[in-house]
Amino acid sequence: MPSELPRPPRRSDTPPPADPPRIAWRRQMRERVVEEAWQLAAREGWDRVRVADIAVRAEVSRPSIYAEFGDRAGIGAALVLRETDRFLLEVSRVLDARRDDVAAALQAGVGHVLAEAGQNPLVRAVVGAARGGTDGLLPFLASRPEPVFSRARELVEAWLADRTPDVPARLRRDAADLLVRLTISHLLLPSGDPGATPARVAGAACAVLGLGAPRPAGPEWRDGGPDAPATP
Repeated sequence: MPSELPRPPRRSDTPPPADPPRIAWRRQMRERVVEEAWQLAAREGWDRVRVADIAVRAEVSRPSIYAEFGDRAGIGAALVLRETDRFLLEVSRVLDARRDDVAAALQAGVGHVLAEAGQNPLVRAVVGAARGGTDGLLPFLASRPEPVFSRARELVEAWLADRTPDVPARLRRDAADLLVRLTISHLLLPSGDPGATPARVAGAACAVLGLGAPRPAGPEWRDGGPDAPATP
């Protein structure tokens, strides 16, 4: 019997090649610029953030920043993209923690978003300024399809495809769209009973899916139980 041929090393066994110095520098520069933009926007609001201030804090020249991001709006887009990815990673974990109950998972996901929005300094600054009629980052949250709305909808739709395969794809897409739109709407304009919002929003999505609505928020949700969102 012929001896077994040696197997090629698994991809995980081979460390990825190091980036060339210039590419590594650009990546690090982007990270510094975006992080300093986050710090300034969270403290003062995006409307008061200047590229000159970011350059000083990040120790990067303004020409380098403009070459990388194009303009101030490009920095804002990169900032929103980073925060969106972080936000949706947490939402995905919340949904997966309740995979056996779609209604409860959607309710928990909405509750997590609303609670985290009240705790995240940047989101709190953007939403607070938006309620006052200002803030240049608001269009990324409310009107532009990328990155917030489309990525959030795609996440929910993919999760629903995994958990509700018997529901028609069109209904899953509509439910995901409705869930994200209503959640963003409540971020910008909270209802008079914010504790009931997660169940209401999840219930609307479940109605589109033809599923039972989640249970109304009980004491374990409203009074800070293990599944309760943190109070802003």
